[in-house]
This record gives sequence, structure tokens and C-alpha cells, in this order.
Amino acid sequence: VQLQASGGGLVQPGGSVRLSCAASGSIFSINVMGWYRVAPGKQRELVAEKASGGRPNYGDSVKGRVTISRGNVKNTFYLNMNSLKPEDSAVYYCHAAGVRNSFGGFDSWGQGTQVTVSS
Repeated sequence: VQLQASGGGLVQPGGSVRLSCAASGSIFSINVMGWYRVAPGKQRELVAEKASGGRPNYGDSVKGRVTISRGNVKNTFYLNMNSLKPEDSAVYYCHAAGVRNSFGGFDSWGQGTQVTVSS
């Protein structure tokens, strides 16, 4: 199962961005979807994560400013971020785990998309 993240770019402080993650391959179900980020010189940080049927879990530094959601297109999910700050600049990675159509599960990461918040 492969994940393709997109939607990053240069955003002004206070602006908004929507990141997309499209999963492809032999997918029966996505049971966990999430977004993480890595800023220069920092460790990977949770942005948002949600398990099917559960409540979303948001990182402390982004709570109130982000929303994770499923897309209308099958096997797609999004991260909406608003009130962006320069410290939100990072490479954002999507993550998904679930069940394959064939035997077994999957746990996959996207390639990352850069978000830069700057005037």
C-alpha cells in the first residue's frame, strides 16, 4: 500500500492549508489515519491521528487549529490547518494502517510534503 501526500507549499502566517493523502493498492479498510511532521533539527511530532470509530487525537501545539478528516474519494484523507505560524513549518507525513484485500495488514507512510509558513 502506497500513500501520496500533497498540498504543501508556502503559506503566509495566519493562513490555511489543506494537505491530502491518497492511499493506493490492495486496501480493504483504513483503520488508522494520521499526520506527523518533522521540522529541521526536531524530532517527529504528532499532528493528528484518528482510528475508525474513535475520536481524533491532536498534538498539543496544533490543537484548535487542525482537523483530520476522511475524503469523499475512497482511501483519501485530509489535514486542514488554519491560523498557521512560522513554527508550523515542517515536512508533513501521512500515515495509514489497516487491512489489505488479501491476507494481512499494512502500515504505510507517505513521502512527505513541505509546508513553509513565512511572509
